[in-house]
Amino acid sequence: MRILVTGGAGFIGRNLVRHLVHSDKHSVVVLDNLSVGQRTHGLPAAVQFFLGDFRNRDTLARALHTVEVVVHLAALPGVIDSITDPQPSFEINVIASFQLLRMARDAGIRRFIFASTGGALLGNAAPPISEDIAPSPLSPYGATKLAIEGYCSAFAGAYNLACTALRFSNIYGPHSSHKKSVIAAFIKSALRKHPLVVYGDGTQRRDYLYVGDLVMALQTAIEDDFVGTFQLGSGKPTSLHELIAILNSVAGEQLAVRFEPPRRGEVHSTWCDISKASREFGFAAPTTLETGIRQTWEWFAANQEIRNRESATYAAD
Repeated sequence: MRILVTGGAGFIGRNLVRHLVHSDKHSVVVLDNLSVGQRTHGLPAAVQFFLGDFRNRDTLARALHTVEVVVHLAALPGVIDSITDPQPSFEINVIASFQLLRMARDAGIRRFIFASTGGALLGNAAPPISEDIAPSPLSPYGATKLAIEGYCSAFAGAYNLACTALRFSNIYGPHSSHKKSVIAAFIKSALRKHPLVVYGDGTQRRDYLYVGDLVMALQTAIEDDFVGTFQLGSGKPTSLHELIAILNSVAGEQLAVRFEPPRRGEVHSTWCDISKASREFGFAAPTTLETGIRQTWEWFAANQEIRNRESATYAAD
């Protein structure tokens, strides 16, 4: 099967593309603008790579040629950035993603898999959050994801394009050196001997999913025929205090912590109900948080040059 991964040189993309190539079952095309500071895309030689922006129609048309499945990971992330200025996230996440959907339809793409989000889209809904809860985004970023979920549903109904929206929780793991997601940020701070910065009192809870478990779900979405919207996470809440305790254990020392006021637009606590994904396509998250953090720490420690070079961008949640 020939698969296009937009944003395939990013954090999740690198993990997914490497896995697909090593599975030896698919040919992979990647479209990425290398906007996070990479010198090269760092992907296996078997990948057909297009350097460019998915907003460019000509580049997108070439990347879509003979493709059967699109995995759309490219986006402008960042809850806080979207609150400061909502226009860029609208132009990239909504207008450009709609163009991609339309061009995928015209190119005869069989399946379209969209990387959505949970907490930013469902706002302050009482956890655990599920697909049955009415979306109520608290940030423009969350609203952009909701818009494309709606268009995925519409294109499935109107044009028979099999669309699957996967709502990622807080994803962490190797190759996340450019991210400001909390685990990546904490590990970078710890390795630099800087204090871990906590916005709030540390009681806020999140659902952390190891990227390797997410990659297995994405592979299933590519190869199977299920459609609709699905929450993907560990299904377990973890407070920042608990997260820091795990990091202390992995680091082998008591890490310094600095508390700052909460940031506007961020949900206090959220985690997933993953029963629908488990029931409909056997989704599971077997990697424990301590195991995943240890593997992530080891990757960061072994890749200091990459860690220092790549510019920072915000994570999805």
